[in-house]
Amino acid sequence: MGKTTAYLSLGANLGDRAATLLHALELLHNLGTITAVSSLYETEPVEVEVEDRQPLYLNSVVAMDTNLTPEQLLSKTQGVEHALGRRRSVRNAPRTLDIDILLFGDVVMKTADLTIPHPRLAQRRFVLQPLAEIAPDLRHPILKKTARELLAALPQERGAVRKLPPDPKWSC
Repeated sequence: MGKTTAYLSLGANLGDRAATLLHALELLHNLGTITAVSSLYETEPVEVEVEDRQPLYLNSVVAMDTNLTPEQLLSKTQGVEHALGRRRSVRNAPRTLDIDILLFGDVVMKTADLTIPHPRLAQRRFVLQPLAEIAPDLRHPILKKTARELLAALPQERGAVRKLPPDPKWSC
């Protein structure tokens, strides 16, 4: 298949969030060449009921060149999640680690297990802000808009996102 650039969203809202994301980043080096890592962003949980109060998330987006297929990358990223304590229960439950494949080159696909581009990519500030930081001109293969344009189109009140100060440990 050759190398393809994939964009992954990383998020954690349980335990030592920063340490978990750093460990995930180290493990992702085994799946390809990490070419860019966004800053860390602290974000409010989205798509949860108000009465289901959850801790804030730390989020980041990683660009990676990989020889894996989308299905292989999904399997391997789920392995990283599991290795770092992720146990799947109910949808949108708090988690030690969540890794989503946002984009995989220009691939557009939908299977029972994987949809690329990520189906809610264009509605999520916690994904678009870090994505626009590392790849502002990256174009969504279906919507034909750049990450910067998608971010600018979001309503201001949708999902508070706060960029954290730089951490020297957090990089590729």
